[in-house]
Amino acid sequence: MRTSLTARLLTLSLALAAAGLAQAADSTADVVLKPTVGSATSGSVRFTQQGDQLRIDADIAGLTPGVHGFHLHEKGDCSAPDGTSAGGHFNPGNHQHGGPQNTAHHGGDFGNITADASGKASLHLSVPTGQISLDAGAANSIVGRGLIVHADPDDFVTQPTGNSGKRLACGVVVAGK
Repeated sequence: MRTSLTARLLTLSLALAAAGLAQAADSTADVVLKPTVGSATSGSVRFTQQGDQLRIDADIAGLTPGVHGFHLHEKGDCSAPDGTSAGGHFNPGNHQHGGPQNTAHHGGDFGNITADASGKASLHLSVPTGQISLDAGAANSIVGRGLIVHADPDDFVTQPTGNSGKRLACGVVVAGK
């Protein structure tokens, strides 16, 4: 009887430890960026949430060399050939448009990416989960939102978009499994 009780306690302890590890695991979401009409821009983006930070890792190709706006948009709809079905910038805090370095800016204002001579760009950025998150049901959740790469640089001044021009690629944020 004593062995059976010890075995049950050990099994329960292992189950609780496994549950704790599962809760501590990173949450992830991915985006596959597909070109809009007339564009060759494509790429992938991974969002990883751990603790109070959301890490954004993007790899994009098919751009003209130079600087391009990179924003999260309110709708996860890339059905329009020009990407306009993704709507405006995702702005859960109702702030003015600005760069990620500004204290107040749209939750989806990731700034600019810079393409090299071969048209490739990458971005590695961390933002606080108070700004945007992967938390299901949260007002600032980005799951199901659209991600857009623009033709022109974000000027961080023009409201509400940063004057970033044509939408070159669009993708939807999909929660990891």
